[in-house]
Amino acid sequence: MEADLARLIVAALSLEVAADDIAPEAPLFGAGLGLDSIDALELALAVSKAYGVQLRSDDERNHRIFASLRSLAAHIAGHRTR
Repeated sequence: MEADLARLIVAALSLEVAADDIAPEAPLFGAGLGLDSIDALELALAVSKAYGVQLRSDDERNHRIFASLRSLAAHIAGHRTR
């Protein structure tokens, strides 16, 4: 799941990093992968299309959900419809 999600992140955000280079525990935002709020919106849309999981901007858990590749993958695994 993490490898598939890493590939989705790279493709959806047109990142210049290989999916295999995204460490599962590294932060997605800030000092880690360096994503920003616009990236979060695009990523939420891609996750929704690929996995059927709705990620809402007003969810107070977003900080934990988007903390790392591993935390996002765990959230998707627990809520996916596809």
